[in-house]
Amino acid sequence: MFAQLRRLLIVSGFLSLAAVSVWAQTTTIEGDVKDPSGQPLKGALIVLDRTDIKGHYQVKSDKKGHWLYTGLPFGTFDISCVVDGKVVDKVNGVKSKYGEPTEVNFDMKQTAQQQAATQAANANGQLTDEQSRSMSKEQKEQYEAQMKKNEEAIKKNKALNDAYNAAQDALKQAQADTDPAKKATDYQTSIDNFNKAAEMDANQVAIWDSKAEAEYGLGMTQTGDARTKTLDAAIDDYKKGLAIKPDVAGVYIQMGNIYGAEKKIPEATDALTKAAQLDPSIASKAYFNMGATLVNSGQSEKAAEFFKKATDADPKYAEAWYQYGSLLMMQGKVDAKTGAQTYPPDTATALKNYLQIDPNGKHAAEATAMLEAMGEKVQTNIHNPAATTKKH
Repeated sequence: MFAQLRRLLIVSGFLSLAAVSVWAQTTTIEGDVKDPSGQPLKGALIVLDRTDIKGHYQVKSDKKGHWLYTGLPFGTFDISCVVDGKVVDKVNGVKSKYGEPTEVNFDMKQTAQQQAATQAANANGQLTDEQSRSMSKEQKEQYEAQMKKNEEAIKKNKALNDAYNAAQDALKQAQADTDPAKKATDYQTSIDNFNKAAEMDANQVAIWDSKAEAEYGLGMTQTGDARTKTLDAAIDDYKKGLAIKPDVAGVYIQMGNIYGAEKKIPEATDALTKAAQLDPSIASKAYFNMGATLVNSGQSEKAAEFFKKATDADPKYAEAWYQYGSLLMMQGKVDAKTGAQTYPPDTATALKNYLQIDPNGKHAAEATAMLEAMGEKVQTNIHNPAATTKKH
């Protein structure tokens, strides 16, 4: 956040070159190095980088932890203390001087304490008197700028959280509403608040996914161009979320559902196929949802194809078998001359599979009745109290 909290050693030395002897034209910088326990540290690498013109020098501390570099040109240096290949401390802007050596010490125990104090200052936004005194003007300016930035971030986060939470509350309320007008109003309130949140931070996947969910809900309460516009907005927002976090199977399922509601079958198929590829464990559910969406949209024949896909992905998916079989049953035809009824080849198989997997399921009576209407023998035991047929 800012450089180590230590006084920058800025020492001026503007003596006339003509007033000093030849041997005094070079300068010396020295100091001591202490480890985190406060003991002298041997072998610390001291790196001196001249900043006014190019120059690089280095020396190691001795067994007493002392280091010294003499014969340096007069100038300004950034001095680093390196231990085990890592910079553990650094002092910038050190000016050497003629005559007596310039002293730069490295005390890792003190540095650690200063860092801890700095973190505490950052947390509560206040410097101690000692910290304030030890900082240069530039460091204080950097610190104050960072604190202002932190305050703005905190404010922004609060506003962001408030908008997001308000949007989520409205979304939940809309989903629970039974009155269509109120449902639409609450969905719109949710969308408006998600828009506010997105303006503050457009890189949050949860915002885009939740906003798309609200738009999907609102679209399903609308008709005509308004419905199309809202559902298209939901697709766009799901895509924005995918741009941040790609390959989320659940998002592709939702997109498939929306495309299905818009009767955009190729797009729906692509989205659900993508979901199944990303997560085969949800493939059957993805296809089933699409089938249900198409049924609600009045596209029963296309829906049957997706229910079949669901059974291919999970042969033990009883509900998918029933929906598939019942839709095929609806496709039955009557011969105009003989009055005989015919059905697609898979009709009886689908209904029998349902009864085999879930003989006491909620559709057991209906499945049995349809099979009997087709002249099929039902070879399963049905213990459903709602059943209207005898055991076979």
